[in-house]
Amino acid sequence: MFCNFYYKINAFKYRRKICETLSGIYNSTRYECAKATSPRLASNTRLKLLFFGTDTFSLPSLQALHKKYTGKGGLGVVTSFKNPANAVRGYAELHKLPLHRWPVLPEACQEYDLGVVVSFGHMIPERVIRAFPMGMINVHASLLPRWRGAAPIIHAIMNGDKQTGVSIMRIEPKHFDVGDVLAQREIVIKNDILMPELHSQLAEEGADLLIYSIDNFISCLESATKQNGSYATYAPKITSAITEVNWSQISAEQLYRRFRALFGFKHLNTIFQKKAVQLISVKLPDKESADGPLANAECGRFLYDRNRCCLLVRCAENSIVEVHQIRIEGKKIMSAMDFNNGFLKKMNSTLDFSFTTK
Repeated sequence: MFCNFYYKINAFKYRRKICETLSGIYNSTRYECAKATSPRLASNTRLKLLFFGTDTFSLPSLQALHKKYTGKGGLGVVTSFKNPANAVRGYAELHKLPLHRWPVLPEACQEYDLGVVVSFGHMIPERVIRAFPMGMINVHASLLPRWRGAAPIIHAIMNGDKQTGVSIMRIEPKHFDVGDVLAQREIVIKNDILMPELHSQLAEEGADLLIYSIDNFISCLESATKQNGSYATYAPKITSAITEVNWSQISAEQLYRRFRALFGFKHLNTIFQKKAVQLISVKLPDKESADGPLANAECGRFLYDRNRCCLLVRCAENSIVEVHQIRIEGKKIMSAMDFNNGFLKKMNSTLDFSFTTK
């Protein structure tokens, strides 16, 4: 009885190894097989594409594909119907593109050659990936393997990267952003760029690189490179915890990068006199501003600078940041001057003029 159990266990192990080996062979040859079996690819005819996307980052890619693949049935769209403000759904409905509600069945994918994913936000099942003769590709807003994950643009700015870019990669089952890279394009991150501008720039670059990759699909596949996982960094979803400013643990440069990275998405926040305060406009001062009355103050201390019409706030590493606009809990956005004239001057001069964290 023990022997039977032993042989059963080993049989399962060998079967698993055989399946893994066959899967590896299939992955490495599937595109060669597809080239031989796909009439459209073999004859250099435009591929039939099924587009997966949801948001404003997706939209330029969909628009570019729509312009390129205007033939009947050449382009379909898969998107989520949960958000009524879905930009991709609105565009597809406006232009009467074939529209599929997520989750989509493999049967709906089989009439298309290639799946194209841009900022979709859902793990795509293996059976859907395998339904496409040419598999699926993805437009990712980073130079993979750097910043795999949901928020690559935010993390690139927040970590002070000097350059970023877009990658076209194969989609692999059960994992995000690990597939072979077909093409990449690098762009410089300007020192003062805000997230919406970089987001828009990368969306347009991604759309352009996507068209190039599809137009040169066979050569891109043949020159595709595997990602080196040892160089991977990760860009997880942004949570509210990242908006809370701890003045003693963040330098002015780090705070300014975080402000630019979250601009248009979330506000940095702190506490003043037991009230929540949002930092609406933040800048870095010139060097002279750091050498003043706050030079020896504790972190979170601030004063109003009449020359610059802003609040100067002491941060970690003996650094100073300028705050030009704030919103106090229950009030409208106000300038630093309005905050000083309408709020600080009315307070008792003995009060502690400092910001704290929650």
